[in-house]
Amino acid sequence: MMRIFLFLATNAAILVVISLVFNILGLESTLDAQGVDLNLQALLVMSAVIGVTGSVISLAISKWSAKRGMGVHVIERPQNRTEQWLMDMVARQAQQAGIGMPEVGIFQTPDLNAFATGMNKNNALVAVSTGLLQNMNQDEIEAVVGHEISHVANGDMVTMALMQGVVNTFVYFFATVIGHVVDRVVFKTERGYGPAYYITQIVMQIVLSILASMLVMWFSRLREYRADAGGAQLAGREKMIAALRALQRAHEPQELPGQLAAFGINGGGMQKLFMSHPPLEERIAALQNMK
Repeated sequence: MMRIFLFLATNAAILVVISLVFNILGLESTLDAQGVDLNLQALLVMSAVIGVTGSVISLAISKWSAKRGMGVHVIERPQNRTEQWLMDMVARQAQQAGIGMPEVGIFQTPDLNAFATGMNKNNALVAVSTGLLQNMNQDEIEAVVGHEISHVANGDMVTMALMQGVVNTFVYFFATVIGHVVDRVVFKTERGYGPAYYITQIVMQIVLSILASMLVMWFSRLREYRADAGGAQLAGREKMIAALRALQRAHEPQELPGQLAAFGINGGGMQKLFMSHPPLEERIAALQNMK
């Protein structure tokens, strides 16, 4: 879930910055060439440039932002048996999965967590938390790492970026159309854009992004099932189930607060639509039914 959170947060920040730059430079004047008419074709092209650029940039800097944001210590020369074992295990699984050796890192947190990120499956980063290393046995850690290696081998970060780029495009497009309508129809602006356009556009970008995130999270949940299956192939199905049960024991007694719940493993109803991972019991059941 950390991989998804970092990617979405970076993507959202870049999208806002690009949008503001377009506004400051006055590039949106191309949409107003005819006074009161909105040039939808030009708007769609501009929306695609903004949406895809934001997504591609966030993907390109995903390793860098993950290292800085999570304080990941990349293992270059193993300093102890645990680091040596982790490096050897990642190397073995990467070879099994047919990808290049990723960078291996450890980040400080008591939470049981791990993530993989990177623009290229042959130049990725796999990182695990100190809490994971301290509270899981080697079989369970092997399964968790296999899950993350599968994300890399499946190209999940690239496909997520492509999907997010399409979502960004239509969010910006419809937010601009709505802002234009409010400015022209409600506030009767005849030439250029008034404050109502910019305020409405920003508000609608936020609202539509939240709604569109349900689609992105649905896609993410599908990829989690596939990564679980990949982890089962690399480490063994029973090890993968044991790892999920360990996560279940660690998280189920806790209620994740407020906005963090959307990225957690608890919840149901509407909250489930915003979850990047399926409920653990559903993931375990899928593995048990896997042929």
